[in-house]
Amino acid sequence: MLVIVDYGMGNLRSVLSKLQRLKVEAIVSADPTDVAVASHLVLPGVGAFDAGMRNLAERGLDEVLQQRVTEAGVPILGICLGFQLLTNHSEEGDVAGLGWIDAATKRFDPDLGIRVPHSGWNDVRFTAAGAGESSPMWDGIPDAERFYFTHSFYVECADASDVTATTHYGVDFVSGVQRNNVYGTQFHPEKSHRQGVQLLQNFTQCAAQPVI
Repeated sequence: MLVIVDYGMGNLRSVLSKLQRLKVEAIVSADPTDVAVASHLVLPGVGAFDAGMRNLAERGLDEVLQQRVTEAGVPILGICLGFQLLTNHSEEGDVAGLGWIDAATKRFDPDLGIRVPHSGWNDVRFTAAGAGESSPMWDGIPDAERFYFTHSFYVECADASDVTATTHYGVDFVSGVQRNNVYGTQFHPEKSHRQGVQLLQNFTQCAAQPVI
């Protein structure tokens, strides 16, 4: 059973609707006991990084997620804010994240002449260093496909091999990662039409992997 983690932030029902369309057994839950038996986990999110980390802790979800992801090797997909929470630290609220990807979350610089937030459709390009095309999350999806974004902060990875895709908006930023059983997208697959549905389907077919 796939569990969409409800920590009070994000388009939970939209993600659930897309998974139900794929006939995936999935639920939305804030109950740690559901997370503890999930075969796959999705961590969506819209909002502030510091509030997201606080909500995970207050609901007792941070500890069970840590066990399932880093000890059991359960596949997890972070989406938008959920992706940023996978990193070590964010400039938003100056707080630590879950630390499953060696990365930092930074704010777009409006001095680059860009509008913040970055909102709308943009190209997602596979990386050679991160073996973008070979990552199972991109099966059946062509390079430079367009996905839907809405965010004011972006992720910068310390290890290029974790990066499977990048997007340009003032700077080249990370739009897709994979580190063993940990996957993340800065864009919203649930808002990205058929290519987003394909990515969600790809994720549901990912098997548990060695711990991160």
